[in-house]
Amino acid sequence: MALAALTAFTAAAHADEGMWTFQSFPSAVVQQKYGVQIGAAWLDRVRLTTVRLSDCTASFVSPNGLLLTNQHCAEECLEQLSSPSRSLIDDGYLADGRAQELRCTGQVADVLVGTEDVTAKVLAAMRGRGPTGTGGLAATRGRGPGVETANDARRRALARLVQACNQASREPSGAGSFRCESVDFYQGGQYLLYRYRHYDDVRLVFAPEKGVAQFGGDPDNFEFPRWCLDMAVLRVYERGRPAYTPHYLKIDFAGPRAGEPVFVSGHPGETERTLTVAQLLAQRDVDLLPYVLRASELRGRYIQFGLQSDADRRLVEEPLSLLENDLKESRAELNALLDDDQLARKRSAEAELKSRIAADPQLARATGDPWAEIAQAERVARDIALPYTFIAEGAGFNSQLFRYARILVRAAAERARPDPSRAGGHADAASPMLERRLAEDVPIHPQLETLTLSLGLTRMRDRLGPDDPLVRQVLGKESPEELAARLVAQTTLADPAARKALLEGGEAAISASSDPMIALARLVDPEARALRRRYQDEIQAPVRAALQRIARARFAVLGASAYPDADFTLRLSFGTVRGWTENGAQVEPFTRLARLFERATGSDPFRIPPRWLAAKDRLDLDTPFDFCTDNDIVGGNSGSPVIDAQGEIVGLIFDGNIESIAGTYWFDETNNRSVALDTTMILEALRKVYHADALLAELGAPAR
Repeated sequence: MALAALTAFTAAAHADEGMWTFQSFPSAVVQQKYGVQIGAAWLDRVRLTTVRLSDCTASFVSPNGLLLTNQHCAEECLEQLSSPSRSLIDDGYLADGRAQELRCTGQVADVLVGTEDVTAKVLAAMRGRGPTGTGGLAATRGRGPGVETANDARRRALARLVQACNQASREPSGAGSFRCESVDFYQGGQYLLYRYRHYDDVRLVFAPEKGVAQFGGDPDNFEFPRWCLDMAVLRVYERGRPAYTPHYLKIDFAGPRAGEPVFVSGHPGETERTLTVAQLLAQRDVDLLPYVLRASELRGRYIQFGLQSDADRRLVEEPLSLLENDLKESRAELNALLDDDQLARKRSAEAELKSRIAADPQLARATGDPWAEIAQAERVARDIALPYTFIAEGAGFNSQLFRYARILVRAAAERARPDPSRAGGHADAASPMLERRLAEDVPIHPQLETLTLSLGLTRMRDRLGPDDPLVRQVLGKESPEELAARLVAQTTLADPAARKALLEGGEAAISASSDPMIALARLVDPEARALRRRYQDEIQAPVRAALQRIARARFAVLGASAYPDADFTLRLSFGTVRGWTENGAQVEPFTRLARLFERATGSDPFRIPPRWLAAKDRLDLDTPFDFCTDNDIVGGNSGSPVIDAQGEIVGLIFDGNIESIAGTYWFDETNNRSVALDTTMILEALRKVYHADALLAELGAPAR
C-alpha cells in the first residue's frame, strides 16, 4: 500500500483537514488529538445558532435575533441604504435604538433545523435508467418524449420530495417560516432534505467604516498579517418585531490563545477535492484560464471608467472591488492547478485507488472504468466550451438587466409546466425567492450596464465568430457598442414595477412584450436551453454517474473516513490558532492594534477613518487585532464564528491567506490558514471608538 497516496483520502487523521457535516463530525478524532469533547448537545447548539446569509455566514449572538457577520457581507445592504449625500459604506452606521435599524432589501437568513436522508427514494427513482437515457450518449440526439434519463428522474424525484417537505413544514398559525432544499453529497452517493427556518426581514444594526473594516484593500486581500475590523451586526425580524432566538452563542471578549483548539461553523462554498485529474486539467485549461483573461480585461475597463471623474470612480468602486477579489482568487486557483507537485500527488492517489479497486474483482466489476468515462465527457465539454460559456452561461450578455430578462422569460415558460418538471429555481417552493429577487429596488447604473454588455457582446463575436448564426441574429447590423447602448437605454427592466408586471403576466405578457431586453432573451433562450440540456445529458449526467461509482469504491476501500465536498451547506471544521513559516520566516498568529496606525499612509486603501485617529489616545495599542488558524475553510465561510471548546465565540472569520485558495482542490496543513477578527478588538472598538454601549450590553460584554 502506498501510504502517501492513501493519506490523500484519510488526511483528516493526520491534519486539521475537513469541512464536516454536523451529522458526521469526527468527534472521536478531536477527542484523541486535542482532548476536547464535542458531544451532541454542543453540535446541536452550534448548528441552531449558525445562519446562512445570501452568500455568507452569520451567527446568532443574542436571544433577540442579533446576528454577527462581516462588514463585507453587509456591503450590498450598506450601498442600498446609502444616498448621494451619505455613504454608509464610507461612514459606517450605528442604529440609535431599534427604531433606527434599517431593513436590508433582498437579504435573507436561514437556519438549518432538520435533515432527512432520502438517498433510497432518489436511487429507486433512478434505477433502470442510463445516465443519459436508455440508449446511452447517442440517445440524447434523437430521444423520444417517452424516454426519461436518470438525470430527469433524479430531478423529478428531488422536486417532489422538496415539495412534500415544504407542504409538511407549513404552519397554519403563521408562526414562523420554513423552507426545504435538496442536497447531495459524495457526487450523488447520498441525498438529503435540509429544512431551514427562514427569515426575510433582516435589518442593519451596526457596521464600521470600510476604511477600517477592509483596511489594506486589494493589496492586503488574501494576505496575513492583517488589520481589518471586518464585522457587522444585523438583526432578524418576524412580523415587524425582533425575532426570538433562544439558541445563540455567547461571545468571549478575551479572545483566543495561541495553540488553542478552535472550531469554525459556517457555509463554505464549493470545493472540488474529489475531482479526477482529467476534470482538474479541464478546469485549468477550459474554465479558469479563459475566465482570468476575460475578467482581467473587464478590470481594465472598470479602472479606465473610474478615472473619468470622482463620480465615476465611486460608481465603479464596488463592482471593481468584487471583480478584483474574484480575479485574485481565480488566479490563485489557476496557479494551484499549475502546481506540478500537487498534480503528481493527485495522480498518485488516483492510481493507488484504482490499484486497490482492481485488487478486489467484485468491486472492480461494479466500478468499471469511471475515469475513462469522465475523460470522454470532458472532451465533449471542451468541444462546446465556447458557445456554452458565452450563450448558456451568459458571458456574452454580461448585464444585470439581461439577467432580469432571462429570469422573466424562463419563469414564464417554466410556470406553464407541472411543478415537478420545472427547471431548477422555478419550482413553486422557489417562487418567493425569485419574486423577491425581481422586486429588489437595487440601483442600476446605465453606464456600467452598457460597458459590461458591450464587452461581453464583443468577446462573444470574437470567439464564436461574426458568421455564427446566433451572433448574426443578435447583432444584426449594429456594433456591440451600439446594440448595448440601445438595449440599456430602451429597456424598462430597471423598474421593479415593470419586472413585477411581466412576471405576473406570464407567457402572454412575455410574448407580447416589445421591451428590447426581453426580445433579446427570447431570441437567445432556445439555443441557451439546448446547450444547457446537452451539457446536462452528455457531460453532467455521465460524470455524476461515474463519480458516484468512484465514491462508492472509495467508501469500500476507506470506509466513512472521508468528508463530502463543500457546497454552501452547513459545515464544521476544527483546528488551532497558529501561524506558519514563509520564506524562512515565522509568521506569528496575532497582529496588534498599534501596527494599524503604523501602516497608515493617509491614502486609500491605507487611510484610517477620522473617528479612529481621534480615538487613538484612548485605545490600548497592544490589543490583539486579527489572528490566523489552520482551520479548513473556503469562500462562503465569511462571517463564520470561530468557536472555542466551551462553545463561545472568540473570533470572526473574514478571509484566508493566499495559500488557502488552493483549498478548493486540496488542503495543505503547512501553510493553509484562515484569517479572523479577534473578539478582544471587537470590544475595544465598540467601547472606545463607537461608544456602542447599548449594543455591547446586548452582546453580554463585561462592565467597564
